[in-house]
Amino acid sequence: MSFNDERLTKEKVFRDPVYQYIYVENQIIIDLINTPEFQRLRRIKQLGTASLVFHGAEHSRFGHCLGVYEITRRICNYFQRNYSSTTPDDGLWNDEERGVALCAALLHDIGHGPYSHTFEHIFHTDHEAITTKIITSNDSNINKILKRVSDDFPKKVASVIDHSYPNKQVVQMISSQIDADRMDYLQRDSYYTGTSYGNFDLERVLRVIRPYKDGITFEISGMHAVEDYILSRLQMYLQIYFHPASRSMEEILDHLLKRAHNLYSSGQLESSFASKMLMPFFNNSFTLKEYLALDDGVLNTIFAQWRESSDDILSDLANRFLDRRPLKSVSYDDKTKPLLPKLQELIQTAGFNSEYYTSTNDSYNLPYDTYNPQATNSKTQIELMQPNGDLVELSEISTLVASISGKIVGNQKFFFPKEMLSADPNIEIFQPIYEEFQAYISNDQIINPQS
Repeated sequence: MSFNDERLTKEKVFRDPVYQYIYVENQIIIDLINTPEFQRLRRIKQLGTASLVFHGAEHSRFGHCLGVYEITRRICNYFQRNYSSTTPDDGLWNDEERGVALCAALLHDIGHGPYSHTFEHIFHTDHEAITTKIITSNDSNINKILKRVSDDFPKKVASVIDHSYPNKQVVQMISSQIDADRMDYLQRDSYYTGTSYGNFDLERVLRVIRPYKDGITFEISGMHAVEDYILSRLQMYLQIYFHPASRSMEEILDHLLKRAHNLYSSGQLESSFASKMLMPFFNNSFTLKEYLALDDGVLNTIFAQWRESSDDILSDLANRFLDRRPLKSVSYDDKTKPLLPKLQELIQTAGFNSEYYTSTNDSYNLPYDTYNPQATNSKTQIELMQPNGDLVELSEISTLVASISGKIVGNQKFFFPKEMLSADPNIEIFQPIYEEFQAYISNDQIINPQS
């Protein structure tokens, strides 16, 4: 059986605020969406703690995955209409690849856990590896549905996600410098955060995209639309993804989970607060079923229980996270970094355990990294096709992109309790500590604090 053998007689649609309609034309896709594994993505926020800064950012990975599917579907349709292969080696689009491309697009984030990146950091999980496991495991509903196409179809879909699939056109549709994943989350995150930074001319980008023998390129006439995308991505990182309050809440979440993990490992976590759903992760031995049982709501319920813990740090961190009480932060650089141990010492003396109430956070991103085959993790370059068929790398002809190409943006943050900036005047013994701490801040020895 081929993927197209299950084509619907009448298409189904999902209403979507970004694309108006998302079209589904195949029963395989509908059945994948209806699996428990995929429905779980409704309960995992796309932007995690950013919703505590941008209150509209309540959207889920479910909607994002549908969006990536829709953009991929549009690309496949455009390729089929305009660049359909006629001979095996012409480097054009073979529409028999549509099924694997659409399924990989839909399922690319299926392995994300609750508060994904913070959870991964504490419990050493890997959402990409778990995505592959969900797709290839004989015990998953998703695997059973994919096998309706063929026994090896799940492995093909998984290989697109781990970049080993032989057709580079399909791989680059889902994962490259300019792919369906990034194109959707920039627009979707911009919409739900109430900002316009992620808006770019999607329709134009999808009009100038084209396949070639080594992957995907863009017609040189569409260079300005691609530039627009690059700048949108840069602005979203600076204004949304790097927001200091969101990063602060991630630090609190990280320390909350770390405190619970450390208490459990040392036998100090009260049995009534050692959630059965987290026990496998505390023990570093979990099944796929146990992983899929977790979502943001489950963790938030556990955090609500930890409010009542007799461990003051665990209880306080749970309250800070659930009640949105972010740490304050200051930026530092190589010149001011030597001051951090002194600040941690003052914070410790003031009564805050510096292991759980201070942290540093480097938040960097390369808005566009020119292709470097010698790099350890080289990224796919953006190629533009000239009228004569020759390819040229984007930054070689775009002054705008060249000006930011390879530039590192972001900053280094030191996080600390807000109380250090507003000492209780009734606690005279601590007053000199607070004054000394604030002197470092007010004298600009470290860049001014931000919330």
